[in-house]
Amino acid sequence: MKYPTRRIVIMGASSGIGAATAIAFARQGAQLVLGARGKEGLEDVAWRCRQAGGTAEIKVVDATDADAVASFAKFARRTLGEIDLWFSNVGAGVVGKYADVPLADHHRVIETNLITHMNDAHAVMPIFLEQDHGIWVNMISAGGFVASPYAAAYSASKFGLRGFSEALRAEVGNKRHIHVCDVYPLFVDTPGFKHAANYTGARMKFPPGVLAPEAVADAVVDLARRPRATTAVGAPASMLKLSEFATPHLAAAGMNRFLSIWSKKAKRVPITEGALYDPTPRADGLYSGQRQPRSRVGGKSGSNKGLMVGAAVVAAAFGLQMLRKRS
Repeated sequence: MKYPTRRIVIMGASSGIGAATAIAFARQGAQLVLGARGKEGLEDVAWRCRQAGGTAEIKVVDATDADAVASFAKFARRTLGEIDLWFSNVGAGVVGKYADVPLADHHRVIETNLITHMNDAHAVMPIFLEQDHGIWVNMISAGGFVASPYAAAYSASKFGLRGFSEALRAEVGNKRHIHVCDVYPLFVDTPGFKHAANYTGARMKFPPGVLAPEAVADAVVDLARRPRATTAVGAPASMLKLSEFATPHLAAAGMNRFLSIWSKKAKRVPITEGALYDPTPRADGLYSGQRQPRSRVGGKSGSNKGLMVGAAVVAAAFGLQMLRKRS
């Protein structure tokens, strides 16, 4: 059964999860307004949306510019009439030991992962309040619960984004038809690694059990019908919270050890700023290009494999803790 037609805005729609979500909504006949820095990527995704049965208008916008985001929100409202759902999906990453990464890059990650979402919310919440309805979907990631060594600014931004979202949700708690929804996926097979700045000199690769972007897109589309505060993709939210409160230091220490070994043994690549400051001059599509289509994981099987990965992390953390207590 198709979902009702929705008027959807997606910020960060030019590749990866944003692109997959746009296409998924288009298949339900949605009207879309898509924003991102990269014109080529936006044009490619808009074409795919129209082929899938939806309508799509695009606007090049830098989400770090609050005035530009406010203008984009007005454009979206003029185009759609009303805005039923706004998906904040802009994100960036820097991989490297904290002291090895220029401070300007750390600042840029915070600006991209946290401030852009605050800009989005500041632009659309007055529209939702005037309409007396609307769903704000906030892409956070499992990094909002589990700290990531070699990505300190990313961790700071995602933990901060979770706190911002919880505070905003409380503010609109008495508005029955306005919802703030958070999405927490595990690793997703997108061009994100290719876009990330990398100061390790090591080639980044996804771990086993990586989710397909369509699995996350399906979760976001479902929020249009059944809004809820927390949606984890690849592992239950309870498991993410358990890993945060039960063994936070141990999990981070284990990840740090793994990354230290990886950074020394992986294939060497040049240091790069990636797409941290400028968009890629091409349409990068939905996937990383690291895996063959048949090996991508999505839907129910993706959740199962992601659950196995998440369960293994938590079980290993508890096991190491018990060994330490016995020694």
